[in-house]
Amino acid sequence: MHPVRRQRLFFILFIVFFSSVAVGLMAFALRDNINLFYPPSMIVAGEVPLDRRIRAGGCVRPGSVSRDRETLETTFLLTDGIVDFRVHYTGILPDLFAEGEAAVVNGELRADGGFYATQVLAKHDEKYMPPEVAETMAAVSDGHDESCEVVQYGS
Repeated sequence: MHPVRRQRLFFILFIVFFSSVAVGLMAFALRDNINLFYPPSMIVAGEVPLDRRIRAGGCVRPGSVSRDRETLETTFLLTDGIVDFRVHYTGILPDLFAEGEAAVVNGELRADGGFYATQVLAKHDEKYMPPEVAETMAAVSDGHDESCEVVQYGS
């Protein structure tokens, strides 16, 4: 093999190898930042990973919001119309957060069975429901309780 060709071959192999390593390291670093969405039915059934950051959503069960008078701790139930699960959140809730409205929470499910949210997202107008929540609620519409209106974006 000609020395110039050999040099080009090594240069190309060098670029391919280090590009592959760079892509692999980026994928490894980003895997912890992935938030998968889980409906309440999967959370209650135990089909979600413990102590991993996940996203869950549903309708805030009317009458379930409980605020501590001395701290910013709030607990409430999220439902998909069939099952409920309790969410613990410490912080200021969004202005549009209300009972009977759709909400999405980011946090982790712990071994004690509690879901501890680090962020609560509320719908931004009276007709919008996050697509994941709307799909979940529509899938269980025969057992759906009417305290939460299911309207998909653009409807």
